[in-house]
Order: sequence, then structure tokens, then C-alpha cells
Amino acid sequence: MFKNLKKKLKSNAGNSLAEFAVVTAMMGTLASTAAPKFGGVGDGAKAKQTIATLDKIKTAANNFYNAKVSEEGRGRFPGQSKYDSKVGGFDLPDSTFTDAALETYLETILANQIAYTSTLDDYVYVFSTSLTDEDALAGDWMSFLGTTHQVDVGFDVDGATDMKSNFGNQGIKSPFQDGAYIYLVIPGSGSGSDAQAPCMIIADAENPSELHKVLTP
Repeated sequence: MFKNLKKKLKSNAGNSLAEFAVVTAMMGTLASTAAPKFGGVGDGAKAKQTIATLDKIKTAANNFYNAKVSEEGRGRFPGQSKYDSKVGGFDLPDSTFTDAALETYLETILANQIAYTSTLDDYVYVFSTSLTDEDALAGDWMSFLGTTHQVDVGFDVDGATDMKSNFGNQGIKSPFQDGAYIYLVIPGSGSGSDAQAPCMIIADAENPSELHKVLTP
């Protein structure tokens, strides 16, 4: 009787160990396959957050533009001295109107700006006035890796100052580790009945091709 009981205990113990091994293997497989999915969910949430912030910046820039229409008779964006001046490095090609330049930029340049490592020298920071801007450094409003500035984005002192004035003299940090909020203004063009308003592209340096907003008054 005791021998039979002992055999049963050994048999049960063996089954338990085998079952435990199977469960452990299954858990390991689930963990390895679920990790990328959870990472994707995290990136998706960050993308939604940054798009919401881009909308806020767009609204603030539009309000600024409309205020200048009332104050000066013609609208302009933060950083512009007048409606047909650029902000950033992109200027109108000769004999090109603003709407055509915007279309070309979106299709041939922005579409290829897929990461913070892309060429982004047409842009300036939304909230940062310089590499040594103490508020921007403290708030992490620029794209740095440690102490290294890792994007070729420029600065516009007046533009950043104007932008921050719409956010309580504060900036906003991108939810992405390598991200930062950047923008450019394509100048207005023409005159009289042929005049076209300037337009603005606002983006997150993490991936401007996917994370951007366009503002055309």
C-alpha cells in the first residue's frame, strides 16, 4: 500500500514538474511576442499626444495671425516681420506662389523627413531661442542625446518668443525621446487680388512626415 502511494506521489510530482515546464515555456513565448505589441501601443499613445500638442500650437499660431490682421491690417505668423518673409530655411522659388510651393514641399521634401536624423535645416524650434536657452534645456524642448544636440534644426528668437507668449511663457516637451516641436513658414506671395497668405508647417522632429500639421489662413 505504501509502495503504491509512493509511486503515485512520484508520478504526480513528475506531472507537476512537466506541466510547470510547459507553462513556463508558454509564458516566455507570450512575453517575447507581447513586448513589441506593448511597445507599439506606447508609440501609438505618444503619437496621439504629440498630434494633440501640434493642434494646440496650430491654434495658437492661427490666433496670433488673426490678431495681427486686426492690429496691422495683414496677418503674419510668429517670427515673421511681414507676411512675405520666411521663418526657417525654405524660401519661395522665383515666380512661385505660396500654394504651389507648399504642395511641392509636402510631396517632395516633407514626405522624406521620416526621422529626427533626416535633414531638418528648413525648420526652427517652436519654443527654443538658442542652444544655450536655459528654459529650453531645463524643459527638454530641444532634441538632445545627453549633451549632444542631435538635429540640424535652427532658431528664431522672435518666433520662439512669440510662441511662448501664447503658452504662459512656457514650452512643451515632446513625448518622444528624440522628438521636439519645430516649424517653418513659407512666405506669402503676390499682391492685391493675387495675394496669397503665408503658410506654416508644424512638426515633431521624431518623424515630421507623419507627425505634422499645416496651417494656411
